[in-house]
Amino acid sequence: MTAASEFGDPAIIHVGLGARAYDIVIGRATLADLGHRIAALRGQVTVAVVADATVASYHLGAAEAALAAAGLPSTRVLVEPGEAAKNWSELIRVCESLLGARIERGDLVLALGGGVIGDLAGFVAGIVRRGLDVVQVPTTLLAQVDSSVGGKTGINSKHGKNLVGLFHQPRLVVADTGLLDTLPARVFRAGYAEVVKYGLLGDAAFYAWLEANWRDIFAGGPGREYAVITSCRAKAAVVAKDERESGLRALLNLGHTFGHALEAATGFSDRLLHGEAVAVGMTLAFAYSARLKLVADEDVKRVAAHLAAVGLPTHLSDIPGSLPGAAGLMELMAQDKKVRRGRLTFILVRGIGESFVASDIDPADVKAFLAEKLAER
Repeated sequence: MTAASEFGDPAIIHVGLGARAYDIVIGRATLADLGHRIAALRGQVTVAVVADATVASYHLGAAEAALAAAGLPSTRVLVEPGEAAKNWSELIRVCESLLGARIERGDLVLALGGGVIGDLAGFVAGIVRRGLDVVQVPTTLLAQVDSSVGGKTGINSKHGKNLVGLFHQPRLVVADTGLLDTLPARVFRAGYAEVVKYGLLGDAAFYAWLEANWRDIFAGGPGREYAVITSCRAKAAVVAKDERESGLRALLNLGHTFGHALEAATGFSDRLLHGEAVAVGMTLAFAYSARLKLVADEDVKRVAAHLAAVGLPTHLSDIPGSLPGAAGLMELMAQDKKVRRGRLTFILVRGIGESFVASDIDPADVKAFLAEKLAER
């Protein structure tokens, strides 16, 4: 990795995947060089920019100007903001829009937005004309540290989150940390949950650093870039070893088995953002690990205290509105992508920075655990 000075030259993290390898460019004002980076990588291509209406109002003009400065023609496709856009009808509409704009196999898709846009546009790129290149330009903290890296794309089903999709690695990721300045506070906090995840799953020292420096990250100081760089470096290392989540990469789902079920239970709505669901899910994963006497209660309290200190939900009682019972949540978890031969796979912990994959968990015990936690509401 090339280190970045405070607000100076961007950091470059290489994702080593052989013929599918690519770079993550991290720093302030990197959006301005976007067109030249694409031209250097792909030559004179037409770029189909997919963005949601909110992101477009802030950053689409700058992105299109950067493309034009490099002589790259572009077309735009706008979608409605929010998780609800990750559906079949929107997938079809965006595909048809690209075909209608005569985007050719040699052209590329640019995903300009958060995790929703990255997932949707990446999926579109993977299937239109049997595969177009995609460049990810994540505009949220969550997307910069997690969803833009690793090639996971997809849409939601009535049966659960991200159940339809494919692996389609980007050709380039450009994470302009200055774009995070325009994020609503709640959205930024939700993304921070994914930053915390990297410390909890395998880097206790980073987690301790986050406890001491989270205010600088939120304020936009140099700690923000360090957090993004450290998170991307961790994910890049895992993806390079396990591209298609056959083993090690499952650790990146710490908190997600519980969290995805909670997102489905709340209708993939603003009641519970993805990062908020992950925050609750990670707290539940630590609490369940403590129930199994794998981790000390002090670690459970420490994790919950930090997440709560930054304003994230940590308990089921923090989720507004009604939730299904334990049986209903178990039914939603049964559709989790990590289910193998009908058995749930959980990411549990033996301590902060010590996660592991557990595939021999008793469903009846998980159901009893959830019933206890729901009773606390």
